[in-house]
Amino acid sequence: METPPTLGTQVTMVHTQQEKYAAAAQEDRSAHRVKISIPATLRPSGSKGFQTAVRDLSLSGFSATAMTRIHPGTYCWLTLPGMESLAAKVVWWDNGLVGGAFESLLSPIVLDNILTRWRGDGQFNPGV
Repeated sequence: METPPTLGTQVTMVHTQQEKYAAAAQEDRSAHRVKISIPATLRPSGSKGFQTAVRDLSLSGFSATAMTRIHPGTYCWLTLPGMESLAAKVVWWDNGLVGGAFESLLSPIVLDNILTRWRGDGQFNPGV
């Protein structure tokens, strides 16, 4: 007979693909996040897109400027110059900044390409 968990014991059961991704994204929060400035467009579900600046980027998500509150759980699409839109879900909004988790992890090759093409001053480097 299996004994139930006691107080202080954490039981984690991951069933769906979405739950597996959410767990991996949370674990990836400790992964390397790169401070950067990339002009982009952010479009929350059911709203018009607006110009933003991506402030940091990782394999699993981003933070960007957003003067209007976007509620956690809202789906959105982030479009970086020269790329297709990236689907994400808002995780937090605080004082003009929004944090989002990508629906699918970025490929390390794609992330490296983005970081190589953009310098810290927000200038696109097309020669790379």
